Order: sequence, then C-alpha cells, then structure tokens
Amino acid sequence: MRSRAGHGVDRSRAARGPHAGGEHADDDAGVRLQQTFLQALLDSMSSGVAACDADGRMVVFNQSMRQSRPSVPGLHVRDVADAFHLYAADGRSPLQPDQVPLARALGGERVDGEHVIVRLPGTPERRFSVTARPVDAPDGQRLGAMAVMDDITQVHRAQVLRAAQHAVVEALAASPSAEQAATDVVAAVTAALGWRCGEYWEVGPDQSVITRLGAWTAPSRDLSAFLAARPQAMRPGQGVAGTAWAGRRALWVSDLGEDLGEDPDDDLDGDPAAGPAGDRRAVVARGQALAAGLRAAIGLPVRSGAQVLGVLVFFTDTVQEPDEDLVSMLDGVCAHVGRYVERRRAEELALALAASRRQFDRVVSHITDNVWTAEVLDAGTTRSVYQSQNAAPILGRPLPPQEDLAQVMAERVHPEDRAAYAAFVRELCAGEHPVEIECRILGLDERTRWVWIRAIPRHEGDRLFVDGISTDITERHQLADQRERLLDQQQRQVRQLQELDRMKDELMALVTHELRNPIGAIRGYAEMLTDDPELSHAQRAFVEVIDRKSAHLQRLVDDLLDLARLQAGYIAIEARECDLARLVRQAVEDHRPAALAKRLTLAADLPGHLPVHADALRLRQVLDNLLSNAVKYTPDGGIVTVAAGPAAAADAGNPSVVLTVADTGIGIPAEQYGRLFERFFRASTAREAGVKGTGLGLAITKAIVTAHGGAITAAPGEGGGTVFTVILPVGPPTSS
Repeated sequence: MRSRAGHGVDRSRAARGPHAGGEHADDDAGVRLQQTFLQALLDSMSSGVAACDADGRMVVFNQSMRQSRPSVPGLHVRDVADAFHLYAADGRSPLQPDQVPLARALGGERVDGEHVIVRLPGTPERRFSVTARPVDAPDGQRLGAMAVMDDITQVHRAQVLRAAQHAVVEALAASPSAEQAATDVVAAVTAALGWRCGEYWEVGPDQSVITRLGAWTAPSRDLSAFLAARPQAMRPGQGVAGTAWAGRRALWVSDLGEDLGEDPDDDLDGDPAAGPAGDRRAVVARGQALAAGLRAAIGLPVRSGAQVLGVLVFFTDTVQEPDEDLVSMLDGVCAHVGRYVERRRAEELALALAASRRQFDRVVSHITDNVWTAEVLDAGTTRSVYQSQNAAPILGRPLPPQEDLAQVMAERVHPEDRAAYAAFVRELCAGEHPVEIECRILGLDERTRWVWIRAIPRHEGDRLFVDGISTDITERHQLADQRERLLDQQQRQVRQLQELDRMKDELMALVTHELRNPIGAIRGYAEMLTDDPELSHAQRAFVEVIDRKSAHLQRLVDDLLDLARLQAGYIAIEARECDLARLVRQAVEDHRPAALAKRLTLAADLPGHLPVHADALRLRQVLDNLLSNAVKYTPDGGIVTVAAGPAAAADAGNPSVVLTVADTGIGIPAEQYGRLFERFFRASTAREAGVKGTGLGLAITKAIVTAHGGAITAAPGEGGGTVFTVILPVGPPTSS
C-alpha cells in the first residue's frame, strides 16, 4: 500500500511542476498523520484486527494480535494457520490454510462469529470468535481482506461449565438408581465438555479394591477395545481411579504422550506422592490409551464426608493443561454425586428395610409363636419395642394396641410360677446370656396356659435389647401328663405280665415235673408188656403206639424242663477243652441215616481240629437241634451243609469260632426271622407244610449258645432255605 501510494505521489509532483514542492510535503505529512491515527485506533481496540492486501501479504496487526503472536515479516495469509497454531472449534482439527477466516474473506466469503482456537506453545489455549470481510474499492476491485477476533475464552468456558452442570442436574434427576446416576453423570460431563471417554469406579464394601461400574464414550469414537483391555478392578494407588482414591484428591494427567523414558506399552501404577511424573504413571497401559488416540486423563474422587465412595475418570483426545476452574466445577459435580449417591442409597436401604420388615411380618404372621423385642431400661424394667400380632395364642385374644406385652405377661403369671418368672426377668436384665422359662400365664380369656419363653440379649451401644419368642405349650404339657399316666399304666401292665409270665413258668415247671414220673411209669409198663410173649399182634401194635407217644411226651417234658432251667440259670454249663470238629463229625454221622432216607446230601466242611472251651454235651444238643431241623424242613433231594472254622474277624484278645448249618429247605418268611428263637414259635412255612414240631428246639439252642457267651443268628440262604450261624468264644470268659 505504501509503494502504491508512493508511486501515486511521484506522478502528481511531476504534473504540477517544480513550484509545487511545499504543497506535496504537506500532503505526505497528512497521510502519515492519518496512518498514525489509524494504527493508534486499531491498537486501542480490545479485539484483534488483522488485514492482508490483495496478494495475501499481511499488512495490518493491531496490538491485541501482536500480544498473541509477534509480527512475522513477510507473513502470508496462507501461513497464518501454522504461525498461530489455529484449530477448529472442536479443538482437535488443525485449520488448513484455505480454512482460515481471513483467507476465506480474501476469496470473497463473509465470515461471522466463527470459533477458532489458538494454541501457541507455552501459552494457555484461547478461543476466539472471528468475523472476516473482503475489502473492495468502490469500483469493485479487491483491495484485500480484514478479520476481527474477539477473545471469548472465559465466556465459552463459563458456558461449557454451565452446560455441564445443567447436564449433571438433569442426569441426577432422571436416574433410577445411585449407580445409574453416577454413570449418567459421567456421560453428561463427558459430552458437555467434548471429551472422549468417562468412567465411574465404585469403592468396594471391604475398601480393598475399586471396581468399574459404568463407562461412556463419545458416539463418534469406538473405544471398545481400549475399555475391554482395562482391568475391571484396581487396588489403591493403581491406575487413575486407584490413585485418585488413595490420594483423596483430583488427579490431572495433562499429556499421556510425554516421554517418561519408558516403554509406553508397560503397565504403569501410580504413586500419589510422586508428583506430576507419578500422575502420568498412574494410567494403566498408557500405550493402549495412546493407541486409542487419548492424550489426557483426569480422575476425581466422589466423597461423602471423609469417605471416598467412588472416582470419576475422564479421557480426552487432546492435551489438557490443568484448569483450576474446571477442577473446581468437577469437584462440585462430585460433591453432588456423592450426596445423591448417599441419599439414594439411604432411600434404597429404607425401601429394602421396609420390604424386609413386611416380609418378616408376613413370615411371622404364619407361625403361632409370638415374636417380640423389648428394651431393658435403667430401672431394671422392660419396655416393648416390637411384638408380632400373634399374642392371641398366648393370651387367648389379641392384645389391645395400647397395652405393653411385657407388663401384661408379668401381671398374669401364675402365682406358683412368679418366683421363677422374677428370676427369669433378672437374668434378662443382666444381659449376659440367653435364658428361657416355662411358666403358666392366665390369659385375657381367663384360661391358664403353659408358655415357653426364650430370649437372647443384644447390645447396641449403651442400650440393651432382648429378642424373644413365646410359644403356647399347653398341649405339650397335657400330652406329657397323659404320657406319664399312660407310661405308669403300661409299667403296671408290664409288671402284671411279668408276674403272669413268672407264674406261667412256675406252672409249666411244676406241670412238666409232675408229668415226668407218670410218663416214666407208662413207658416202663409198656416195655414190660412188650416182653409178654402171649400178646397178640394187634396188642403188641397198641403197646408200641403207647411207647412211641409216651416217648414223645417224655422228650417234650425234658425240653420244657431244660429250657426253664437254662433261662433260670439252674443248669450250669460244665465247660472244658473239647474238639468242636469231632463233635460236628459225630453229629453228622448220627443224622446221616435220616438224611439218606429223604435222599438228602449231607456235606461237612471241617478242619482237622477245632478246640473250644465248652460243654460238649450241650454243644451236641445244639448240633442235634440244628441238624434235625435242617433234615426235617428240607424236601427230598435237597442239600444240608455244615461248616466250622475260626472266625475271620475275631478279636485277637478273644478269638472265636463260627459254625454254620445251611439247608435248601422251605425257608422262613423275612418278617418272621425276629421271632424264630421264641418259645413255641413255628414259622408259617412249617405249619403250611404240615411238618410237626413243638417250637422249643431253637429256643433251647439259643439258651445254650447264650450260656456259653456266644450268639446265634438265622438268615435266608443264597439259593433258598435257611442258614444258621453260631459264634462261640474259643476260651473261657474273662472276668472283669
């Protein structure tokens, strides 16, 4: 412009001639004065003003522009974006040369209020509202362009903070739960401030870890891989969340990409006391954050009083220098969140408590016991705190609301139980251990009931409470009284039966003893008759029947006498060393003719010698009873097996032998094995088969075995029939 003006001045001077020099000097002074005035006017403006000529060379920078960036000689409009580090309104997109408002105005475009960010190194970021216009001559010739820049950094910051606070208020008002509220706040703040990602971390109940409950990312960015790679829980001092939690203060990591002298892919744990470097190290997997395009991280504790409830964590994709105003606003947000979380938790706890109370009342209403809680007062008295609506079973009808259950119970204790009840109350008031009592209560319906009261003391600070249950046990006492009467009656009946049994045994012994001599006489006379040669054939047959029947009676009488004497202990067992194997062989050979008559196989599995300390005569009686039963109850063609040997599981200090007699006979019903050794008992299978017997043989056998200190059992055989097992001690019984 000066050069053009200079050329114009030379042409005028030449036209006017040599006498015009004084007038020309006056014109130059006026131009300079105008230029000085214009520059002073521009420098006095608070807005920045810049202009370029038609060729794009920068020709005007006022004072406000020079404060932002010293004038660069020969600066062209296409270099303005790089010289001033201009970014678009989003703060992330560098402006291209043709996007600079002044360049666009030089091209003829009118720019009104476009936001541009200036991010000069070493200075705070500033936001400007730019208005640019082309400068044209009256004839339409493009002379250049100019731009006016108004600094709106503080205004914009206030707007952003207000928008964030408003978004937080809306999020808290709409969230259905405390956790959802914190997550919604993260989303609101992140979106309002134009950041990329936000997280809410909650401190666990045990104060050992902090867990991520929710996260939000800007819709334009896919950070799923970054979030998935981050741990779900951190310890105090680990990561942004753990460091902010442990330090109980805001954590601001301005630039994650700043060189720390380490591999950026290393997992870095922060130290709250490590200063700025420690803050930068507080980001776990910093390399992953940088790979995701994130450049700064901020963590702010959410408090309730001195307790940290959680941490809000934010990530941006631009370098963010610490901003005290922003931190103050975010601390206020955290305070709001903390109060909201506490309030919602209190509300949720109150709702849960009310629901639990209703559920407890429903459960209690379905039981007949009366559940109550009382407080023990200083005077040693009690005051009802809670009582279920089940007092009717205890008192006969519902207790009026204004009545105190503890007082009513104390007034209506049966006179005979008042001393015990007073002692019960004293133990309750001591509050040392659970107590209980059974006492009689005169109900509101004037009926006396037995009540069982159980109570457990519970201390809450300086206050003593007692939780108890009262149960109507009148029926139980009535049943107990009835049971005692029935038991007494039963005992009398047992004694009567025992007496009858004793009398029966005595009568049986007397009868059998008295029958023995007549039967002996009958047999003697029968033997004499058989010696008479004059008896006819028919008479001799009759005499043989008499002898046979009398012999049967003789055996029956002998069995009855033996059993009575054995049970009464009148017959002593004359035990001495004997060979059980030899006794078994003799018994087997004696019963072999009877077995052959029924075509039975009678087998024996015996050792060469098997010593026992026993009464050989009585053992032979046991063997004869078992073998005769086996032969008698086994159908033709069956098998009877006898085996004896040392007991496999015998005690080393008290060895024993085992004897088994097994048959393939008609067997015994399973439900009848328990009665098999009773006197006169015969299995139903024996009766149905028509096999005769007295039912005394096995009773005598058991009595003999028991007298030897042994045991006998019966069980079904694997292929049918019955197996009898006798266990006898080898040596004599040891005295205690």
